[in-house]
Amino acid sequence: MTVPSRPASFSLEVKKSRFLAEVFPVSSQEEARALIKSQKERYADARHVVHAFAVGESGGILGCSDDGEPSGTAGRPVLEVLKGSGLTNSLLTVTRWFGGTLLGTGGLVKAYSEAAKGALAATEREELVKTRNFSLDVPWELHERIRRELVRLGAEVLTERFDTAVSLNCRIRESAAEELARSVADLASGRVTAAFED
Repeated sequence: MTVPSRPASFSLEVKKSRFLAEVFPVSSQEEARALIKSQKERYADARHVVHAFAVGESGGILGCSDDGEPSGTAGRPVLEVLKGSGLTNSLLTVTRWFGGTLLGTGGLVKAYSEAAKGALAATEREELVKTRNFSLDVPWELHERIRRELVRLGAEVLTERFDTAVSLNCRIRESAAEELARSVADLASGRVTAAFED
């Protein structure tokens, strides 16, 4: 699977209705929903902000909405185009400004599908890198040394809580997880263990 490396867009006009399709990288369903909300606020003058998203390593978490268009004429066609693209962790919105001429159900399906295909064609992609989340409880005296090792191995620190020890929640490429576990245990003489989530 691939993911969008940056946002992309494509504009189309059909019988004076304007369709603006935009692709965004997202990492979760919640992030997609927040972005949909901001798109609706951003384009408050538009008639419809249709969306489809695919999230997860295999693109298995899916969602779509017709946003007031006749059922099945907008969200579902956009989702089908997205599913066929091989992209995951992606949100695709198609915003429509009504031009005064009704397009009919077939015309809507065609227009939304074409706009979605145009945006996906303009999307730069990169391979999805599988990651694993893990946590560490690190004694204060080892914090700096462990932190440097996390950086060296390309781990991303998501949260850091300072208490009697330093609790870290992190993410790392799956391919580097084993090396990280060994390295942290060695540096801390076995006093720190990386606890990986399933």
